Amino acid sequence: MLRSEQRNDSKLQVIPLGGLGEIGKNMTVIRCGDEMLLIDAGLMFPENDMLGVDLVIPDISYVLDNIKCLRAIILTHGHEDHIGALPYILREISAPVYGTKLTLGILEGRLKENGVDSNNLHVVSTGEIISLGCFSVGFFRVNHSIPDSVGLSIKTPLGMIVHTGDFKFDYTPIDGKMADFRKLADLGNKGVLLLMADSTNAERDGHTPSEKTVGIAFNREFQNAQGRIIVATFSSNVHRIQQVIDTAVRYRRRVTILGRSMVNVVNISLELGYIHAPEGVIIDVEDIMNYPANKIVIITTGSQGEPMSALTRMALSDHRQVDIIQGDTVIISATPIPGNEKSIAKTVDNLLRLGANVIYERKEGMHVSGHASREDLKLMHNLIRPKFFIPVHGEVHHLFAHAKLAEEIGMSRDHILVGENGYIFEFTRERGKIVGRVNWGVVMVDGLGVGDVGNIVLRDRRQLSQDGILIVVITINHYTGKVVAGPDIVSRGFVYVRESEDLMDGAKEKINLALKHCVDDQISDWTTIKQNIKDALSQYLFDQTRRRPMILPIIMEVY
Repeated sequence: MLRSEQRNDSKLQVIPLGGLGEIGKNMTVIRCGDEMLLIDAGLMFPENDMLGVDLVIPDISYVLDNIKCLRAIILTHGHEDHIGALPYILREISAPVYGTKLTLGILEGRLKENGVDSNNLHVVSTGEIISLGCFSVGFFRVNHSIPDSVGLSIKTPLGMIVHTGDFKFDYTPIDGKMADFRKLADLGNKGVLLLMADSTNAERDGHTPSEKTVGIAFNREFQNAQGRIIVATFSSNVHRIQQVIDTAVRYRRRVTILGRSMVNVVNISLELGYIHAPEGVIIDVEDIMNYPANKIVIITTGSQGEPMSALTRMALSDHRQVDIIQGDTVIISATPIPGNEKSIAKTVDNLLRLGANVIYERKEGMHVSGHASREDLKLMHNLIRPKFFIPVHGEVHHLFAHAKLAEEIGMSRDHILVGENGYIFEFTRERGKIVGRVNWGVVMVDGLGVGDVGNIVLRDRRQLSQDGILIVVITINHYTGKVVAGPDIVSRGFVYVRESEDLMDGAKEKINLALKHCVDDQISDWTTIKQNIKDALSQYLFDQTRRRPMILPIIMEVY
């Protein structure tokens, strides 16, 4: 295995620290000799078994170990899975951050919320090329579900790397700005050593539809709706929000924005000119009562059934400003992120109970992907014509599907490298291979704590959630070692004590027996006494209930 501190100017290394084998927390190191770039720094939402965890970000220990080599952080676009870790890692890393205007506008808001300095942000434009040590980084326009998305052309001493970022090819984009096909073809003609391309939709046949198809679906539903219209979508989907506003204007409706993240992104996009609305169309939520129901559109968060989102609270009649009323039309303009299906279904059920007409199925045309499907990926490969290829941004089955696609269109199998987070992909002008692995992992964010929740804490949380806790309180005389009070047992999440008297009496007998053995064996060490109590009680409770609650003995001394 190649050690992370070994360097070789004649070799180029690509080291993903997140985003391979998963959807989220995208982060990749590009290294040549003693210089390196960091591409994106995203977060991921926790898995179901990460109880209490708010966010998951990549472990940056490799970057910190090689911090003197870091020249810059380069951002492809403003989605949370590409910029969401920066409010945390910029507390530890001081490096210039480059991104497009909207990307940095969203990031600056996130940094201010977290009290992190934003003075080292540098705006770049599509077509611009910047020099960073031995690297020259160019930015080319791609289409995605957020404006100002770019791919990267990274010129290195060994050859050109093209990183697509998240992309699709939209031939009728909302803002009129198509992907830069001429630049892509020019890069391919000049020669590309390595392509790193988005794999999210590598299993989906055909072309990804244009965002404008959603506008057609909006128009249909707005035309038919008799009452208020509530549209839930991702706060970062600025083009989708623009289409809602445009359709509302067409039908002479006023628009209000709900949800903290939605309000923040809309305000930034209005300020920077990425969203346009005639004066007076966007109103405060307090003012919606001044208009008839058929003249109101509400754009809100909650398309994934998030527990604290505005739509979920409305569905539970728990929102302090908006209640669902009979005749509301609710449009969920998003597809479920894997794992969120149950939350969304529950939200839909609650909305239906309150009398809303809910439009949420894919067949309704209310959502299109922001990622390239197979035919779009083939076009990207044929434009770039790389020597080597690494599929990125996707779960393992996405990466292998993309690798197979590249082989189907004529790429040599030994020039396609499929790997995982932490792998060191090493290239010369003629060869590419996986040569080792660096330290990598995840850092969990829980409230204000960053990295203070690990596997042991999660294991305890899982045990508490499954079998509860039993607290045993005993008071012992310091001089004689005899029990003067207790044992008292407190149960939380295990059994209801008043209905389990026989079980509790048996538990006390086991505790007293364990204490007697400690006295007989002249054991005075509290740690050993507590362990003996836990061992005796744990086996007894398992025999009686087939459950293993967490047992917490507390011993107090009196003199």
